[in-house]
Amino acid sequence: MTTLADPVPGGRPGDVERATALGGELAGRGVHGVVLSYVDTAGIGRIKTVPTARLPDAAAWGVGMSPVFDTFLANDAIVSTDVLGSPDGDLRLYPDLDQVTVLAGQPGWAWAPVDRITQEGERHPGCGRSLLRRIVSEAAERHGLTFRAAVEVEWTLGRGDAPEGAFVPATTGPAYGATRQVEAGDYAADLLAACAAQGVDVEQFHPEYAPGQFELSVGALDPVAAADRSVLVRQTIRAVARRHGLRVSFSPAVLARGVGNGGHIHLSVWRHGVNLHSGGEGRYGMTSAAESFTAGLLTHLPGLTALTAPSPASYLRLRPSQWAGVFAAWGRETRETALRVVTGTAGLRDRAANLEVKPVDLAANPYLALACLIAAGLDGLAASAALREEVTGDPARFTAQEAAARGVRRLPVSLAEALDAFREDGLLRETLGPVLADAVIAVRQGELAAVDGLDDERVAAAYRWVY
Repeated sequence: MTTLADPVPGGRPGDVERATALGGELAGRGVHGVVLSYVDTAGIGRIKTVPTARLPDAAAWGVGMSPVFDTFLANDAIVSTDVLGSPDGDLRLYPDLDQVTVLAGQPGWAWAPVDRITQEGERHPGCGRSLLRRIVSEAAERHGLTFRAAVEVEWTLGRGDAPEGAFVPATTGPAYGATRQVEAGDYAADLLAACAAQGVDVEQFHPEYAPGQFELSVGALDPVAAADRSVLVRQTIRAVARRHGLRVSFSPAVLARGVGNGGHIHLSVWRHGVNLHSGGEGRYGMTSAAESFTAGLLTHLPGLTALTAPSPASYLRLRPSQWAGVFAAWGRETRETALRVVTGTAGLRDRAANLEVKPVDLAANPYLALACLIAAGLDGLAASAALREEVTGDPARFTAQEAAARGVRRLPVSLAEALDAFREDGLLRETLGPVLADAVIAVRQGELAAVDGLDDERVAAAYRWVY
């Protein structure tokens, strides 16, 4: 479990003592430094590090970091809002001691996610992790609801000796093929060992569709821990690959054509320990609450794509008939709808049933994506929203008239369209708050300006090794 209480200057009761003991334990295990990790508005992982001996001080008083990173672009250019983007100010990064992890793929280092707190000891309004924790806590307090979530991780494995900037697949075998697993066997075995050593319960690992592409699926946790785990898993995948002379891209589109890398989110709603997606009287065992939650997601999906698919490169991936889920529709085990209702195998459905949100990639800040997905679902639940009929097969086969009759909408085809939908979605902007909502708009506008005039090949190249 993650720590649910906000950090405070001087540390919460017991934090300093715990960090002191933890620092000694880490030092005894040969750890010299701790990576303090968060994700910015553009979806880039940013860090500071401290020597292991400084962990108690970090737990008490945090580590300084400029708030300007809330308006950094993926290429490190800086945009601004009326509040963010200036050289002024400072924040404090507080490590979550519950999540300190010795990095098996990076000997000598440990890792911890952070919350960002102002110098006055308040939540920083741009901190996605604090936002997600607040939304989860309020759902429990007000509605008796909890959530379980997991983020799938897809990546493309390239040869480390490829020409600068180029992508050369590290494997040549076919999609889902045994050949590809053999070619990357040593790397994959070390990756699984590193995940196990770090306490990450891997459920599946397999070669995926695109050249050199792999996927790793992990067990579900509370949403904050699930977002943390997504960041940790990517750090581990990259580190182990580097030790094998390989290079990793989590970009939504490593190449301009073909299947890109997704970051599908699995999400389920629970009350009093009961999974609301199973055992109900609705379709496929959903309770009425689960159906309304799903309906809320469908309503807000157009604006959500500005958070779940936030890069210009995302829209090279979000194309019909590529299992990317580009239509605002749902279906049981339907991989072409944006929402896939996963019932699970008979005998496991009370634990396994969930929603898979497909128009998500790993350019997304997982904390912001999960926060707004939950808020959208809760909006539907509060309104007892009716869930429209399901869609089977590929929605791309429908004519415009057939799609309209079924209530099937094409999701935004560009970041510009997604940003327009986000601007029009009052719930999403209210969920983020004015400071963070303005940062999202400014950063997305900055990304659009950065690729203005580029063709698809150059857009893919611009983001190939960023994520």
